[in-house]
Amino acid sequence: MNLAEQRARAAKLRELHRGPKILVLPNAWDCLSARLLGQAGFPALATTSGGVAAVLGYPDGQRISAGEMLLMVGRIAATVALPVTADLEAGYHKQPAAVAGLIRQAISLGLAGANLEDGRGPHQPLADPVRQAEVIQAVRATVRAARTDFVLNARVDVFLHGGGSATARFREAVRRAHAYGEAGADCIFPIGLRDRETIARLVREVSAPVNILAGPGTPPLGELEQLGVRRVTFGSGLLRATLPDMQRMFQDLRARGDSGLLAQTVFTHATMNALFP
Repeated sequence: MNLAEQRARAAKLRELHRGPKILVLPNAWDCLSARLLGQAGFPALATTSGGVAAVLGYPDGQRISAGEMLLMVGRIAATVALPVTADLEAGYHKQPAAVAGLIRQAISLGLAGANLEDGRGPHQPLADPVRQAEVIQAVRATVRAARTDFVLNARVDVFLHGGGSATARFREAVRRAHAYGEAGADCIFPIGLRDRETIARLVREVSAPVNILAGPGTPPLGELEQLGVRRVTFGSGLLRATLPDMQRMFQDLRARGDSGLLAQTVFTHATMNALFP
């Protein structure tokens, strides 16, 4: 993919955050899921770090290498004619310049945007917000130097891994959101936030578009839209939703040598091949 096409996709992704409707970004985990999501009519896609890691045999949480992650998300971007924003976890590097180099690679692969998180996992301290702002500034400088566009979604992990009272977590999330927005982040992603009143308060406090992770316990999409949320993603939830049927089919094969799920005729071999013209 050339730079002009990457720039056009990034501009389209940015425009979708300003539309009259909430931006629903389903998360693909491989090229097959990306093609099916594209056929379903979504205007843009995200990827899931947990899903990509699982497909390649790793647990989530930056256990996969940067190269392997880029290989998969780059293939996904090349497989669909849609903007794709990649979950690049915490950037796989400690130094801002190295993280910016990762984003430079993502741009060269045609990615329109990325998530970068300030969490390091359970029982680990959150990244220093000053250092995280420096990472975002380095990324934004790299995008300018490339003379392109790139939508950066700054994940705030306070509600997922932060301690203290609910009031303290909210204040810290707002503080980080402001710092990251001033550094150049385009969206704020308070992962783990489910309470509708707190979501509404955060949307009022933060000028950048807010991304909510949808799943059990979060308000429905229509209500999130009414609360002012501009963007919704699903993490590895879509992949995990497919696993019970897969597990049942395998158990049936083991127990009886057959499975009713094998009788489906929608996805023939030729149909699957046709997904990749």
